Amino acid sequence: MRIMPIEKRNVSSSRLVFGCMGFGGGWDNSLITKEDIIKGEKSVDAALSAGITMFDHADIYTRGKAEKVFGEILKVQPELREKIVIQSKCGIRFQDEHLPGRYDFSKQHILNSVDGILTRLGVQYLDVLLLHRPDPLMEPEEVAEAFAQLELSGKVRHFGVSNMNMGQIQLLQAYSDVPLIVNQLEMSLHKLDWIEQGVLVNQQAGLGTRFAEGLMEYSMVSDIQIQAWSPLARGIYTGNESLSLTESDVKTKDLVIKMAQEKETTREAIVLGWLMRHPAKIQPVIGTTTPERIKNCEDAVRQSELMTREEWYSLYVASRGNAMP
Repeated sequence: MRIMPIEKRNVSSSRLVFGCMGFGGGWDNSLITKEDIIKGEKSVDAALSAGITMFDHADIYTRGKAEKVFGEILKVQPELREKIVIQSKCGIRFQDEHLPGRYDFSKQHILNSVDGILTRLGVQYLDVLLLHRPDPLMEPEEVAEAFAQLELSGKVRHFGVSNMNMGQIQLLQAYSDVPLIVNQLEMSLHKLDWIEQGVLVNQQAGLGTRFAEGLMEYSMVSDIQIQAWSPLARGIYTGNESLSLTESDVKTKDLVIKMAQEKETTREAIVLGWLMRHPAKIQPVIGTTTPERIKNCEDAVRQSELMTREEWYSLYVASRGNAMP
């Protein structure tokens, strides 16, 4: 049985990752509150109860408040640090009164960002650091120097990227002896570009990232862990009634409900299980902070193991809206 690439490196065996972007309240400069911390504690407890031991952050999430909330949780439960895997990301800089929003993979910004992340989390090291989306002005030599310095200092143990194509990864890897072990992409039963080798447009970033043919295969050969952000696609098949649905969305949602009922499980487990059924051993990053919805994801691992080829293709064909070519 194939195992996750990240598991081969003894980093984590958690099939799901808990995304902490929802911690800390609004995306402003307000202070974190006691309520923010209590909400975070309940989410972390629910994730741990569901068998999730890997937690994903980014220095920009709620403008640093997400990491601060997590740091407060670790202050109360310091023994938790060695039982979990902490991953964070850097490289995005917000617009301010003088400068535009931008990406920054310069050596100094990466080093400064990691120091800030460690301070907010109240930890001595990160298990994994990801570069947060591609930077058109990336100098691979500078990134390599930053990675080498962070590894030597013990501040970061492993490195990876997000939203990058095969060429971008190869360019970075050509200059660095530090292996890139993770690539985090938008992937779901609703977002099928990663299968169909199209163009994945990142509306939030305002830039399109072209994923050349062979990215999944390259990742499998190179033992790069593919992580899926927004794997539930904002709940389009699992109960979010505020979204407008196409005909194929309705058919897919009905099929998800039918499968969940027949298998006596949750819709979330079916949708995530479908993604995890792929031989690349995709690791979904779930973003909900609601304990009940976190619990609904727990059975995804088992459903991925039980899902037949016929069931997988039935969901795939329903979502793509037409039969296989």
